[in-house]
Amino acid sequence: MTEVSSTPGQIVGAALVSHHPGLAQEEGFRLKAGAGRDSDLIAGYERLRRHLDRVAADTLVIIDTHWFTTGYHLIDAGARYEGSYVSDEMPWYLADRPYAYDGDPALARLCEAVAGERGIMARCADHPALPRHYGTVNLVNALGKGEKVLTLSCCQNAQNEHFLAMGAVLGEAIRRSGKRVVILASGALSHKFVPIDWQQVHPRIYHPDNVSSAHHRARDQEAIALLSAGRHGDLLRDFAEDFRRLPWEALGAHYLQMVGALGGAACTAPGECLSEYENARGTGNIHIWFEGEA
Repeated sequence: MTEVSSTPGQIVGAALVSHHPGLAQEEGFRLKAGAGRDSDLIAGYERLRRHLDRVAADTLVIIDTHWFTTGYHLIDAGARYEGSYVSDEMPWYLADRPYAYDGDPALARLCEAVAGERGIMARCADHPALPRHYGTVNLVNALGKGEKVLTLSCCQNAQNEHFLAMGAVLGEAIRRSGKRVVILASGALSHKFVPIDWQQVHPRIYHPDNVSSAHHRARDQEAIALLSAGRHGDLLRDFAEDFRRLPWEALGAHYLQMVGALGGAACTAPGECLSEYENARGTGNIHIWFEGEA
């Protein structure tokens, strides 16, 4: 039987957060790539951490665009994670990264229970050999201060409405949990990589001129304006025809599940940009904070 708290839980904040591997490199490397100036996403992590300190979250829910699943939305229900991470995508660039954090099995089981009540295809996974992904590890290492961490997958055969419904499941589970939770949608906006032999346009690699195309930059800026104004309903109305098809990272599954937890199209939470909009291998990256429930 899943335990439900008598004290209502709260989503005390949420954010779209970049996790790209360049942010996990040494400062000297980043300064060279930035033509003498660091990525503003690094300072953005510090700005985001100040929000996390202020709202005093018990648990960080990370919606990880690198955890692709098929057939089910998966909720990571393990109790403890500790080890050394190496990326199979780019082991020369992201390897030997230690991590250590506690999971939140109770919240994971609540998510599974709510999904069952609503007929949503979601289940817990707590196999001890389940691998980590850098969409989680990079954020925990950049932001974590002992909070529990629950990772949610991005199901690759789900559509927009399924992600929104899974987000609503997450929101209801948080309300039943009695916990103070921040949701971190871990990933980029437009996610079109430049070719392997691409030559950068601007000497500062992070500069928006190095994003894959002018069209992607313009659409990202349009999305940022809508998010900043809290116009989630307008963004969702156009998502299938425009933004998902750019595509956004994981087809926007991180944002859709986050906003689903916040009320979906009814959400009007304005976004606070905590970093500049930057390039990473052609993709569009930014940190944006959304204030949670009072």
